[in-house]
Amino acid sequence: MLCILMKSIPIDLSFHPKKKMKYFPPPFLLFLLCLVFFSLLSRCTARGGEARGRRLLEGGNSKLSVDLTQGYMTNDDLENAVMAFGERCSNISRIYSIGKSVNGFPLWVMEISDNPGREEPEPAFKFIGNVHGDEPVGRELLLFLANWLCDNYLKDPLATLIVENVHLHVLPSMNPDGFVLRRRGNANNVDLNRDFPDQFFDMNDDVEAREPETKAIMHWSQRIRFAASASLHGGALVANYPWDGTENKRKNYFACPDDETFRYLAGVYSRSHYNMSLSKEFPGGITNGASWYPIYGGMQDWNYIHCGCFELTLELSDNKWPNATELPTLWQYNKMSMLNLVATVVKTGVHGRILSSDNGSRLPAFITIKGINQTVKAGKSFADYHRLVAPGAKYEVVASMPGYKSKSTLIFMEEEATNADFILDPATSSNGKPLQRGCDCCNGKSSLEVVDIFVRPHYFEVSLLLVVILIFFCFLLRRKLNLNLPRHRLNVVSKRPNVI
Repeated sequence: MLCILMKSIPIDLSFHPKKKMKYFPPPFLLFLLCLVFFSLLSRCTARGGEARGRRLLEGGNSKLSVDLTQGYMTNDDLENAVMAFGERCSNISRIYSIGKSVNGFPLWVMEISDNPGREEPEPAFKFIGNVHGDEPVGRELLLFLANWLCDNYLKDPLATLIVENVHLHVLPSMNPDGFVLRRRGNANNVDLNRDFPDQFFDMNDDVEAREPETKAIMHWSQRIRFAASASLHGGALVANYPWDGTENKRKNYFACPDDETFRYLAGVYSRSHYNMSLSKEFPGGITNGASWYPIYGGMQDWNYIHCGCFELTLELSDNKWPNATELPTLWQYNKMSMLNLVATVVKTGVHGRILSSDNGSRLPAFITIKGINQTVKAGKSFADYHRLVAPGAKYEVVASMPGYKSKSTLIFMEEEATNADFILDPATSSNGKPLQRGCDCCNGKSSLEVVDIFVRPHYFEVSLLLVVILIFFCFLLRRKLNLNLPRHRLNVVSKRPNVI
């Protein structure tokens, strides 16, 4: 019975590799598990086991709106195209969903890598299309991009560089419901690019009040350490960078701490584009968001502040919804821009790993650039970091972590990427004893001591007794539910580094 109950609870293991249990659970954990099971069963009873289906809004579209969609993929077409890509390019891709829209359409992502689904000490990049429902060019171009990479891997040097050195995540449509409605907002008529927490004004701070599409992007961005990203829009031709808003809501240039780096990234896209850099409205084809027009609750600023992710907002076409016959041309205009932007996360910047000098353990430490008030955190699994900076300048890179002595190194950033590994020494107090370290837990006990506590013999007998009791109570509760509720069938879808 316990196994049946556990199988009935959906668990997402997309980002958490399976690990073998190395110890028998202690009694208090089993007691807590029992309470959780009872709570979940109660919720299932209240909901009656009803599954939420896909209900895309239909109707209400003018003849003009219908004509505009001719040649564009419907949401079902898009889903089929994503799945077909996953099957055709299974050796370098993985298809997964980060959530669902208001009306239940999955937000499908294509991960492209030579080791898809596996965590590696490589930078990650994400593309997001169709943030606004009436700006569909991005969703089409992202399918062009994915298929081009698949077709040219091991044939084209740039395609091979990206597949083998970057984990590229592509979300063609963030707003599938808005696409069906031919409008900017989602099914609740909310502008998703105004629905993120804002740094200047108290808005969107209620987690439960945010749109499901917004929540999905936030959870996704917090799980994966994206070094950089870009969202694709329409209605202008320019590469937009932070800040998007100002403290006083006035329209003026408002630079973020990494203004030079953002200008460089925006320039990479603009200069690689067929004609974006020739813009008469935007010098060089780039613009500071607040200088163009201030917005608040935008995704771009949130990514940079809360995730250390360098995100651009790319406007791909003066016409929000151009005729579908123009899509191949728009792809050719933007192809090198998209490829070169992704490649910047490995072709430039400072990269490395952070280790402890006493035992060689990997440290999820912090990387800062002196004079720039922005922090990037190293990963937990490999202690790798990927810090983008503009080339052509000197930078003092600092690695720090609680319980360790900080270290820094001075680098001159040329056009190519620089590697700098750090080995941090444990900090000591005035009496020579090691200070409490940031990665220690459980009241100072080491992980080996904690495991030893869990496997002591007297805990085994008590734990076994509790398991028997737990199974008995779950069996009784199961029988009670079967008497009161109709039976439901469950469908189970089956350069070498510098060391400092």
